[in-house]
Amino acid sequence: MPEQKIFTVDVEIAPAHMREVLEFINENYLVTKKDTFTHVDLQSDRLLFTAHEPEKQGTIQVEVLSTSPLQLILTPYDTSPEFLDVIKEDLLFLVQFFEDNLRHSTLYFAWIEGKDVIPEEPPSTRKRMSDRLFSSNMILIYILFFLVNIALFLTLGLVYAVAAIIIFQLAIVLLSDRLFLLRNKWRITPENPQVHIIEYQLPVEEYKEFQEKFGKETITRMKKEIYDRTLAVGKEPTCQIGEEVMEYYGFLCNPESRINKVIDVYSLVKRATDKFNLPVPKIVLSNTMVPNAAATGPSPRRGLVLITTGLLVQLEEDEILSVLGHELGHLQGRDPLVLFSIISLEFILRFTLFLPIVLINPIIYIIVAFLVIFFIGKFFETRADLVSVMKIGQPEVLASALRKIGYARLQMERSAMTRIPTWLSFDTHPPIYFRVDRLESMKTAPQVKNPLVQSIKDVFGGFLGSFRRN
Repeated sequence: MPEQKIFTVDVEIAPAHMREVLEFINENYLVTKKDTFTHVDLQSDRLLFTAHEPEKQGTIQVEVLSTSPLQLILTPYDTSPEFLDVIKEDLLFLVQFFEDNLRHSTLYFAWIEGKDVIPEEPPSTRKRMSDRLFSSNMILIYILFFLVNIALFLTLGLVYAVAAIIIFQLAIVLLSDRLFLLRNKWRITPENPQVHIIEYQLPVEEYKEFQEKFGKETITRMKKEIYDRTLAVGKEPTCQIGEEVMEYYGFLCNPESRINKVIDVYSLVKRATDKFNLPVPKIVLSNTMVPNAAATGPSPRRGLVLITTGLLVQLEEDEILSVLGHELGHLQGRDPLVLFSIISLEFILRFTLFLPIVLINPIIYIIVAFLVIFFIGKFFETRADLVSVMKIGQPEVLASALRKIGYARLQMERSAMTRIPTWLSFDTHPPIYFRVDRLESMKTAPQVKNPLVQSIKDVFGGFLGSFRRN
């Protein structure tokens, strides 16, 4: 009997929608590839089918169990490891895709004890860009000031302009933690450590009806009333109370569509900082469903960690802990200051040693310089992954978190004819496929003498490997 491969998938899906996952896989995957998949059997709590490897005799018996966590049981018969990986990756993508669709028709109610009720911020490009500007590497903010630089050159002259620009950008680095505090209203403290979240995963039509019937102000009143009846008087904000409030406003909700979570965010951050032997940084929570975390600050003792409610919703606690380890890796390495030094050095060289090259073709120079700087940024992101694993452990957990956060990009990278553009993009993060594969290849937490040197080697290895794929 071939060895079964069992994969568990943590999902944020209410009981009312668990069977829909199986139907989604059947309709959007199995039905579209009838030559590859046969013997499909959709039951109330499981989906069974046979996957046939193209141009070979091998098959895989697949069973998907709609439990929580979801279970994928793959039994290969004379198939290649590559085909097994393809089926596994496809199923993981489909589950994440279903969850993402479900989030678009989900009502979220989030509170922090002792804090004002804050409406959820809708995902926006401006908000995401703003968070990236002041986060761990801050490369984008230096590029953003490129036009400001030109104005300073025209008014102050070369020498004074270069000095003014470097001083101004250094001030931003040194004050980055305070800038984040000004932009985010919720603080996580030892006195108010927990975040309470209630989710109602509604059918699309029911969600549209809710949106049409209740505006943003009414939803905020609902949240405040639930808060006043629970946390304000020392009670847990249970789903039952939430449903009573919603019913008062004329909206009935199926209890099978709800999920209730309480996350002790302060304890998670403290657990992570204890592993790093660092002081607990300031912690702010952004009430948006975009899954994100960021760290900023000039030093570990002046650090700040940002977490979004979207990250708390999508990830399990051990995954959140690993993501926090990544962010603390940036703080421990003083990455904002290091990257500031690199960028300032390039800025000075641009008007001294490299000036003849700049004068020949300034546009080409700027593009190449930015590509090099962003590529260097990938060294520090890769090191942060490695440091998280070394301090927190469980590399597969951080890989799982990255899969959930970037599942769409991961699928695109895996199916792309070439991966070279993903390495040469204006993004300090390496391709997700590289980060996930690297983490999953670590069976245990490695002990590396110089994580940055090792990460530089790994980045160059991954980049050169993208050429071999062509």
